Amino acid sequence: MIWIAAAVVLVVLVVAGGVVSYNRFVSQRNLVQDSWRQVDVELHRRYDLVPGLLASVRTHVTGGDRGAEPDAGAGHGEEEVFAEVTRRAEVAARGGADLSVRAGREAALAEALRRLFAVADRHPALGADEEFLDLQRQVAETEDRIAAGRRFYNANVRAYNTRVEAFPSSLLAARCGFEEAEYFEVEEAQVRAAPAIDFGALGTPSQTPPGDQ
Repeated sequence: MIWIAAAVVLVVLVVAGGVVSYNRFVSQRNLVQDSWRQVDVELHRRYDLVPGLLASVRTHVTGGDRGAEPDAGAGHGEEEVFAEVTRRAEVAARGGADLSVRAGREAALAEALRRLFAVADRHPALGADEEFLDLQRQVAETEDRIAAGRRFYNANVRAYNTRVEAFPSSLLAARCGFEEAEYFEVEEAQVRAAPAIDFGALGTPSQTPPGDQ
């Protein structure tokens, strides 16, 4: 009788442990999904800022639609930058389930934006444009939130994936269909540096001699 009671208690403990482990998997998976949605919101905020930022820079380079005197006519290289920013933003905004592909698109957009800010730095009048300065601030804040959100998301993915891979929780994961989540990160060193835009250098006259531009 004692052995039967012990067996019953053991079965109850195993079942209870399985239920607790299952619920924890569900909680962690939901946390991963929620943290990704936060990143996605900030990514879309950056897409929304791009058209206004691009129009503001283009106005000072070409004269735009405001009727103001342009700092200088847009050169072929500057028009290429404008076209690249537009193209990269459109591609990134397509989204997609493959986060490695999305990470590459976001890094390409960040690099295009850095080139746009390099163009802006050659037109000091932008430093007195309140609309441009406000957009510059919003883009900087958005970049910071994207980076923070990405770190939070990847930390949650790491914790979840560890349980999916570790024994004995891996047995439950395999039986109940809990699969590893995908990280959102960029592997190549040169692409990792792309989002590091020097916003602080904007809003002040360029120190590059005119002949070197």
